[in-house]
Amino acid sequence: MTLALLACVALTFQKPSKDGSDEFFAKGEIHTLRLSLSEEAQAALRESPREYVPFELWVDGKLFASGGGLKLKGAAGSFQGWDERPALTLKLDKFDGKELFHGLEKFHLNNSVQDESFLCEWLGSELFRGQNYPAARVQHALVELNDRKMGLYVLKEGFDKRFLARWFEKTDGNLYDGGFCQDVDVELELDSGKGPQDRSDLALIAQACHNPDLVQRWSALEPLMDLPRLTRFMALELMLVHWDGYTTNSNNYRLYFVPGGKAVFLPHGMDQLFGDPWGTVLDMPAPLVSSSVMKKPEWRKLYRKELKELLPSFDQRTLLRKVDPVQDRIQDALRRHDKELAQAQADRFRELFERVGERHRHLAEEVKAPEPKPLQFKPGIAVKLRNWRPHSEVEDASIEEVSQDRAQWMVVRTGASGRCIAGWRRGVLLERGKYKFEALVKTEKVEALSEEDAPAKGAAVRISGESAGRDLLGSATKILSFEFEVAEEARDVELVIELRASRGDAQVRMDSIQLTRLLGG
Repeated sequence: MTLALLACVALTFQKPSKDGSDEFFAKGEIHTLRLSLSEEAQAALRESPREYVPFELWVDGKLFASGGGLKLKGAAGSFQGWDERPALTLKLDKFDGKELFHGLEKFHLNNSVQDESFLCEWLGSELFRGQNYPAARVQHALVELNDRKMGLYVLKEGFDKRFLARWFEKTDGNLYDGGFCQDVDVELELDSGKGPQDRSDLALIAQACHNPDLVQRWSALEPLMDLPRLTRFMALELMLVHWDGYTTNSNNYRLYFVPGGKAVFLPHGMDQLFGDPWGTVLDMPAPLVSSSVMKKPEWRKLYRKELKELLPSFDQRTLLRKVDPVQDRIQDALRRHDKELAQAQADRFRELFERVGERHRHLAEEVKAPEPKPLQFKPGIAVKLRNWRPHSEVEDASIEEVSQDRAQWMVVRTGASGRCIAGWRRGVLLERGKYKFEALVKTEKVEALSEEDAPAKGAAVRISGESAGRDLLGSATKILSFEFEVAEEARDVELVIELRASRGDAQVRMDSIQLTRLLGG
């Protein structure tokens, strides 16, 4: 069976709902949802924000449901406490509740603090589902927490059996939550399922991806993963510049094991799309599954075929026609409550679609581009490295780019938790040889973490899988360097700049980051 025919067989279509949810999401009416909580429940959320507490749901001024549970959600950048502007997960049957909200038993109210257009989640969902790929549906709502008017939120259906039933014939397979920056080789949270409770299904994928023999790795992986779906998933994530998804950052995903079938990735957390319109879709990603796929020529060929076929869906005018009615509803709702916020959202909407247009033009060029070649060096001359992606293993580290001293700096700061493992990463394809990776780093009051097996202490540069040669602590300014060797004919290497600290911050001068091929290497 050819790969093209296999793709047709593997990709299924979402089924029409029988619970009224299709009509709700299609109509797009923005309701006012008031969540009423007791003082005890509010205190519990302040103490344990990830634990469900009871609440009453009022819709457009009328009591709609009781017996449901509510908890706080979010990770780095989006999590806010109960007394701020929290993102929420609602489960209407948690405490013996019986009502469904337009066919939804579980849904999320996202605060969209990282997306002032309030439209990235909607666009991501529209593009995935438009290609018959399983993705949660998205709406909007005005939210009140007791007497606090919180304004516009993004309403998104949850990953539960009702969601699974819309896409798969069987819903009792294992559904895993990818958690925060966790790849498939860790003990992911099992949300539901009657599959192996020892996570042996997950372990098989991890074992396959860790096999150093690529031929054996591909042979082991093929019966475990729905490859036509996987290449489409990867293409969509990269075309959307979903830098915080699985394909590039092993973050924001669910993994569903179809009973009697293969595993399928589900996209999640798409609130930061199209941030870099010129981001490449041809580099080698780092996560275990996506990097394994990209290394097999036949699978990479299927991936590139997906890029070409998906390109028309990213046309700016096509997307504008779809999103305009949604934008009109958002503006109507915001103007009634906050005209300044309505203007700010309109400005962010225009900026977003300027980036969408730039993205489509760039993708049209990359679709026709030849396969990437190893980075080329002139003897003794360093190559400057740009296009770094942020990466964090903790929820409260601050990562940003700033201008100061007539230069651009990448800055990472330790958060209130006192545990920072964050920085930047970039993949590069290198030929056989010896290399030196270096960058100018400034630290301010950096104190090391106590983790004995950490690959670095304080600020450091290294490559993934190896420990740093030099670390920077305290307050200092130094050029940090790391030498390594590529023994194979060609290899994708992930370069790492990071801060592992219990306190302090680090700054990296962007025009100082470079890679040199050493003479004789």
